[in-house]
Amino acid sequence: MNKLSQPVLSVVVPVYNEAAGVAQFHAKLMAVLEGLAVSYEVVYVDDGSLDGSNRVITGFTAANAHVRLLALTRNFGKEAATTAGIHAACGSAILIIDSDGQHPVDAIPRFVAKWQQGAKVVVGRRTGRMASLWKRTGSKLFYGAFRRMTGISIDSDVSDFRLIDRTVQAEFNRMSERNRITRGLIDWLGYERQYVSYQEHARLAGTSPQSFRKLFKLAVDSAISLSSSPLYLVAYIGAIVLPVATLLGLGMIINLCLGDPLQLQATGGAYVIVLMLWLIGILLVSQGIIGLYLSHIHTETQNRPLYVIDTQHSQGASWSE
Repeated sequence: MNKLSQPVLSVVVPVYNEAAGVAQFHAKLMAVLEGLAVSYEVVYVDDGSLDGSNRVITGFTAANAHVRLLALTRNFGKEAATTAGIHAACGSAILIIDSDGQHPVDAIPRFVAKWQQGAKVVVGRRTGRMASLWKRTGSKLFYGAFRRMTGISIDSDVSDFRLIDRTVQAEFNRMSERNRITRGLIDWLGYERQYVSYQEHARLAGTSPQSFRKLFKLAVDSAISLSSSPLYLVAYIGAIVLPVATLLGLGMIINLCLGDPLQLQATGGAYVIVLMLWLIGILLVSQGIIGLYLSHIHTETQNRPLYVIDTQHSQGASWSE
C-alpha cells in the first residue's frame, strides 16, 4: 500500500470465485466509502479463486491507493480468509462484508455511526433472507443447539456483516485456533453488541460457493471449537446406563437367590445381557472421564486469552485497553 495516513475505517472483503460480480460490488462500495467523512482502506482477500477474481481486484489496487489485495496461495476457506483480512487491517474500526452483494453497502454508514457513538461491536441483523427454507430452518436448529452447548447466544439472523473496534481486533488476533467461526469468536470475547437491521439482497452473479458439505463442516468445527460439551456426551449416557444396569443386576441376583419370588423366570441369556449392559455403562463412564481430561487439553491448546478487559478506572480516569 502507498504511504497514506492510518485509515479510520478498514473494510475487509473475503473473495472466492466472484469475478463475475466483484466489479459491480466494488463500484457500489467505493461510492459509499467516498461519501463517508472518514478515511478508509479496502482489504480484499482472495481465497484462492480460480475464475480470475485476483486479476480483477488487482485492477482496483492499481486505480486506487486505498485498496489492497491479499492473495492466498490456495482456498483456505472463508473463515481463514476473513481472519487474514482482520489481521492485516490498519483502521481504528474494521468492517467485514461479503463480496457477493448480499450485504448492502448502503448500510455501512449506519455501522460507522454506531461505532462513532461508542459501540465496539456492531452486528448486522437480517430482516429478510434470500436463503431457501431448508437453509433457514437448519440455521435456526443449529444455533439453538449451539447456544445450549456453548452458552454463547448467536442469533440465526445475524451474519458476518459486522464492524469491530480496534481493541476488539487486538483481542481477536490473540486467538490461535485453526478451526474457527469468526462471528462465534467475536461473540465469545463478550463485548456488548449493537445491531443494524438490513434487508438481504440477491447475489450479484453466480451461486454461493458455500455448499452443504462446507456448511456442515463449519457447524461441526464451530461446535467443537467453542464447546467441550460433545466430549461429555458419552459420560452423560454412561451416567444413565450404569445405574440402571446395576439396579437390574442386583434385582435379578436377589430374585434368583430367593427362589424367584417375583416369577421373573430370567434365562441365562438375560443375565448375560444385563452384565453386558453394566460393562457398557462402566466403559461409557470411563470414556467420559477421559473426555474431561481431553476437554482441559482442548481448552489449553486453544491458547485463548484468560480474560478480556474492556475498560479500566483509576483516580477518576478511565481508558480503553
